[in-house]
Amino acid sequence: MAKKSKHSIEEKVEDWCKHQLLTTRYYTKTEEINHEIGNALRKAPSKKGGDGRNFPDIQCFIETPQMEHIPVMIEVKGRKGDLIKCDEYGEILNTNAKGEPLYTNIAGFAVNGAVHYAKAILDYTESYDKVIAVGVNGFNLADGTIKYEIGAYYVSKNNLFVPKKISEYTDLSFLLPENLGQLLNNITNLSLTEEEIEAKKLQLEDDIERKLKEINQKLHDEQDIVVGSRVKLIAGLVMAGLGVKGKVSPLKVDDLRGELGSQINDGAIIMSRISEYLQAKDLPTEKRLIIETELKGVFNNSSLYRPINGESKLHTTYADVKANIIPFLTGELHNLDFTGRMFNVLNAWVDVPDGDKNDVVLTPRYVTELMAKLCNVNMNSYVWDFATGSGGFLISAMHEMIADAKEKIKSPAKQEAKIARIKMEQLLGIEKLSEIYMLAVLNMILMKDGSANIIKGNSLTEFEGTYEQGKHKGEEFPANVFLLNPPYSAEGKGFIFVEKALSLMTHGGMAAVLIQENAGSGSGMPYTKNILKNNTLVASIRMSDIFCGKASVQTAIYVFRVGEPHSTESIVKFIDFSNDGYTRQNRKKSSQSVNLRDTDHAKERYAEVVKLVRFGKGLNNGNLNYFVEGESYFEDHITLDGTDWTVQQHRQINVIPSIEDFQKVVKDYLSWRVGEVLKNEGDVGLGKK
Repeated sequence: MAKKSKHSIEEKVEDWCKHQLLTTRYYTKTEEINHEIGNALRKAPSKKGGDGRNFPDIQCFIETPQMEHIPVMIEVKGRKGDLIKCDEYGEILNTNAKGEPLYTNIAGFAVNGAVHYAKAILDYTESYDKVIAVGVNGFNLADGTIKYEIGAYYVSKNNLFVPKKISEYTDLSFLLPENLGQLLNNITNLSLTEEEIEAKKLQLEDDIERKLKEINQKLHDEQDIVVGSRVKLIAGLVMAGLGVKGKVSPLKVDDLRGELGSQINDGAIIMSRISEYLQAKDLPTEKRLIIETELKGVFNNSSLYRPINGESKLHTTYADVKANIIPFLTGELHNLDFTGRMFNVLNAWVDVPDGDKNDVVLTPRYVTELMAKLCNVNMNSYVWDFATGSGGFLISAMHEMIADAKEKIKSPAKQEAKIARIKMEQLLGIEKLSEIYMLAVLNMILMKDGSANIIKGNSLTEFEGTYEQGKHKGEEFPANVFLLNPPYSAEGKGFIFVEKALSLMTHGGMAAVLIQENAGSGSGMPYTKNILKNNTLVASIRMSDIFCGKASVQTAIYVFRVGEPHSTESIVKFIDFSNDGYTRQNRKKSSQSVNLRDTDHAKERYAEVVKLVRFGKGLNNGNLNYFVEGESYFEDHITLDGTDWTVQQHRQINVIPSIEDFQKVVKDYLSWRVGEVLKNEGDVGLGKK
């Protein structure tokens, strides 16, 4: 690689840029475009790392017909090769595999620096959810002229912070008012592919988990905050820090001043903002009061709000949450299962009864999505979960329902109304553990806003199948989909939950249950037998080690058609999914992307399981690509005893040898025998002299 020229013509390039922008208002590196953006650039790490301020070379706004002001950050360089630094896939390389900033790239390349400034604005302002990042580079050619090159990228929260190239440009005229229409058209068409969305979700989930682990360590090492308070503490701080657009402004770190008055201490200020947040979200009164009661015990604790050297523990922790967690929870990032990742970290913080019995384990997102698909969840589904945990099943179901609504409803107004109904009326979850309940509520609030029917209570003894809050209080919840990963220490390995839920599903439908596999071979009695009286077992799926290192149980997914008694003539699909294409390890300090790797067509295998359960092996075995009939996929009947549901109980073992088996045995024997003869002859020969 040729060495870069030491001579930079950056000032000439910057003058060239400014000359093109004379008809619009622009701001130089020594000016502040406005206070909010200026403050964001001060708060964000500098492009070289550390606490120094960020100084974009040129800043301006473009104004849309809807009076929206989109910031434009322009970074200038002046040597050949300094425009952009990308990875092997053409993506802007501002972070390494661990999500850590690559400040050499950010400081050394024009586009990388501009994208860094754009992300600072998205992370540290409330008013902006999209930014245009422009890198401009210039260098001298042999004939004495200057070669200019431009990289223009659109960075937005809706695109999960992934910079998308806008178009090819040779100058900055695309930013001028007369060309605004074309620029906006180009931006409108910039969206992520499904593959990009999934890849970015995985990266962001890793980032969230890493940030939460860092905060957890600080709460333990520096703040000495007890385990039982941490879940509610983080959940409450997130609520206070989000705000509700047009109703409640997000809590500012400076609002926490370390005073000691009963109404103005840091805990009281946070609780006041939480109460305003919950009211602005239009939560049912019953739910709001439950949440406030749960959180007051934490934020009324004087050891947290009393200042030490002028700063309370609440102030310190909130500053951390505001800077490192809140940015993940704005824009379209609410589609991530945030508290699912939070659950992974905080599960170690929570004193969970029966935790040693594998009762509280997060079901991975790819499994909750699989189960929602197995039940053919759609926009008209009514989905419930009787042990909702952090709400992962409901979130996966919600995504399926919303995607179906967007595909089938073309009227924007009707589509919006349907999505609102899905979130407010078509999802219901029950959770009895206070800390976990708070996670579920927070998760669904972040979904804007599926929390209306997250109920705190015991689903076995305190729930009779009705809405318990809001305008439908007392009415039947018309469930037609049931998703569950029950506590395995409950009766019947958890099948007691299944029996009750299915008995309340008067509208029929589908159910998918992730449970200890041996619950289907006798350990789930008498519930498994009772379930067959009114429900049909559709499929039995032996799972891989999905809880690697977190729960030492062999699991299976049992799929049911609800409201239809099982017949001994019913065909049951048995799938051995112990090879699901993922390679797992359990390194506690490693991210999800390290501990879970798709090494053998995992996504395709999961899609094939859905096809097999819903449609069977298909014409000419067309649905069998990764599974083999008779080995990893087979169909069989079960009895009505409820004790023969596992894959192993129905695996066909051929005890009659084939001619090929006989030939192989004879061939192996003859090969061995000839070898022995030759060996003995050799030994005899060696003995001669």
